[in-house]
Amino acid sequence: MFPIRNHEFLIVIVSLLLFLAACEEDQPASERATSGQEDTENEHEENQDTEAVNQPVPDEEREIIAQNLEEPWEIAKVNDTFYISERTGSIVTVKGENQNRKPVQFDENLAEQPESGLLGIAIPDDFKESNRAYAYYSYQRDNENYQRIVTIEETGDQWEETSILLDEIPGGTYHHGGRIEISPDGKLFITIGDASIPDSAQDLDSLAGKILRMNLDGTIPDDNPFEDSYVYSYGHRNPQGLAWTPDGELYATEHGDQALDEINHLTAGSNYGWPVIEGDETADGMESPLIHSGEETWAPSGMTYHEGNFYFASLRGEGLRMFDPINKTQDLIVSDVGRVRDAMAVENGVYIITNNTDGRGNPSDEDDQLIFIPIPDS
Repeated sequence: MFPIRNHEFLIVIVSLLLFLAACEEDQPASERATSGQEDTENEHEENQDTEAVNQPVPDEEREIIAQNLEEPWEIAKVNDTFYISERTGSIVTVKGENQNRKPVQFDENLAEQPESGLLGIAIPDDFKESNRAYAYYSYQRDNENYQRIVTIEETGDQWEETSILLDEIPGGTYHHGGRIEISPDGKLFITIGDASIPDSAQDLDSLAGKILRMNLDGTIPDDNPFEDSYVYSYGHRNPQGLAWTPDGELYATEHGDQALDEINHLTAGSNYGWPVIEGDETADGMESPLIHSGEETWAPSGMTYHEGNFYFASLRGEGLRMFDPINKTQDLIVSDVGRVRDAMAVENGVYIITNNTDGRGNPSDEDDQLIFIPIPDS
């Protein structure tokens, strides 16, 4: 055997390490990840430190509204009261300096799969009169995972499930979607992930990999694009953010596979391509995204509209991002709070909730937090 020189030995070692890393990337997420260890909402890891940050809001101008939240997922607000869902099964009410956590009594036990639990909530403007809100949660029955859309009511020191609007939405190990929002025309929109079965996103007989539209009483709107179907759009992998412009145009964020996270302009009946196309790929009858993250990873979640731009939460990308729909550009504008799960605009800025306690972040003693970010006039 010929002797190996030092530089040749180094080349061999580096080549071996690169080979092993490639093998790791080729493994399915379900084999590589466990809850609390891997952000399976987007399996691609990138060095985010190289990304330029346009951070226009000094730290001293931000305001911490609430602290010590537990795996928060969605912000809702009625008048001067915030309602924040927690994946662990509670809703935190924040009004002024008062912060109160109340459990939600569901008819089924919350699932404990990664990305499961109490996810989206929607609080209608008439909540003070009706005492009725909407929730999306994950549960397990006969070793199968499902999601359910329900009405809930606040009763004293807890909330209670009061009716089922839609049940047995497919669930999986990952990719549950989970955002619910009331649209400007008074419909309930719900994002549903592909439940870890990509081909289901193209199957119009399955609710997985879809964005749904329903009346607030759970019935199917007469003007939905597919007859007798809740499906508004399809071909989605794991959409988690919804926001409307003032003229009613709907946009959504979506987790890509191995990066290629997306922002899409949604129209009724359209097919957004997963798993057939991604990124800049095209196909007849399928829509490509307005913008995607390329080889970087945003892991985008909740989104909101404010003064001509969209602001969306970034989990693995850690921060708040601004999307300009005219120029189709995005900037990381807040980058020092860790993972961000949701964003909600008001007249003079954006509220965000951090998501560092979900087992994938590095929480501080005060995490998680509801933070107000003032947005300067452009």
